[in-house]
Amino acid sequence: MERESFQSRLGFILVSAGCAIGIGNVWKFPYVAGQNGGGLFVLIYLLFLAIMGIPILTMELALGRGSGLSIVKAYKKLEPKRSKWHIHGWFCLAGCYLLMMFYTTVSGWMIDYAWKFGTGTFDGIKTEQVDAVFGDMLANPLEMLLFMGLTVLIGFLVCFGGVKNGLERVSKWMMLALLALIIVLAVNSMFLSGADEGLKFYLMPDFNSIKKVGFMNIASAAMSQAFFTLSLGIGSMQIFGSYMSRDNTLTSEAVRITVLDTFVAITSGLIIFPACFSYNVAPAEGPSLIFIALPKIFMNMPLGRLWGSLFFVFMSFASLSTVIAVFENPISACIDNFGWSRKKSTIINSVLIFILSLPCLLGFNVLSGVKTFNMDILGMEDFLVSNLLLPAGALVFLIFCTYKFGWGFKNFRAEANTGKGIKIGKGMVYYFKFVLPILILFILISGLIPKG
Repeated sequence: MERESFQSRLGFILVSAGCAIGIGNVWKFPYVAGQNGGGLFVLIYLLFLAIMGIPILTMELALGRGSGLSIVKAYKKLEPKRSKWHIHGWFCLAGCYLLMMFYTTVSGWMIDYAWKFGTGTFDGIKTEQVDAVFGDMLANPLEMLLFMGLTVLIGFLVCFGGVKNGLERVSKWMMLALLALIIVLAVNSMFLSGADEGLKFYLMPDFNSIKKVGFMNIASAAMSQAFFTLSLGIGSMQIFGSYMSRDNTLTSEAVRITVLDTFVAITSGLIIFPACFSYNVAPAEGPSLIFIALPKIFMNMPLGRLWGSLFFVFMSFASLSTVIAVFENPISACIDNFGWSRKKSTIINSVLIFILSLPCLLGFNVLSGVKTFNMDILGMEDFLVSNLLLPAGALVFLIFCTYKFGWGFKNFRAEANTGKGIKIGKGMVYYFKFVLPILILFILISGLIPKG
């Protein structure tokens, strides 16, 4: 059976960017920037995106387009005879399942909050009651089950339609709506009283923050965020390379995906920081910024119900775009490795991921006493994906693409340079072989060292 492909280049870029654009862009980026001095963090973040994120993304796409297959089969096709690189493909697949085991729950929170704002849950309540709304949601397994299940259902219904009629068609419109919403929300925030101070904190490098936080801590946080924002290391981007045309170089496409991903992350800050400074909310609030601090801001804002609803619809689109894209990985892997039809693969994987998502969901109520290394179930699942599988996987991709006992730099470069656009020069082999591994090892080691 002939493999599906994207109908248009725009579709490929929007779907791939949708995989990269997720909760981390909107939830994590602003508060990490807030904790690390604002503007200086943003500058270093952009630098590491260029020198690390784009090259690694290019390699992951090259494995996809060079093979035309999902991750395990891709390794088998490109690896030297009698080598075992394809074993890493199974770890990548496990990483996609593990990511969705907690991501579906958090995505459900976004849809739940869009519903709450739209139906007036926050109308007429006191500011101090906002914390209780979030706490009550976490304590109610049936409520979270409904919205987690809705996330899984939407994701697999889209993937059921295939690459062109499902994934590309729905994700394209969802991403365009997401981009429109984020611009409208950012413009509204920038016209709030006190917005100037928020913009100054966010966009102007504050060198006093070096003394407060420490330059190495700021650089480390920026490097990690630049790496994790593109979802590299578990093959979630590789699959889209297998569906793309050979008209454009992979570095060019990686740049476009990264620019779109960065636009959403940066613009999220334009929504959040002016609002925080206008309503005296600490920009380094942490993860609770989205579900506790921001609802308090919207409640006190003119037309707050409208802006709150739009914000959480935008957040829902951001999370669903990732869910839909990552769901395609196990679906495609089962089609390639087991010969299943798309229908069979979609149904089996939807049931499997729904069941696998239950421990994380119940970890906030029924299983709240379950701790591993002092982490709850969501924290442990997130730690395994973010601190271990993503950086370790990126290192394996890098070694495979640059050394002769893998695919080799010559073959990787030939694939990456096929088409029109930015080319990788021969001399870049030294950067890929000796500099990039050090950067990734730094992220891997620092992520495994206990904090505090």
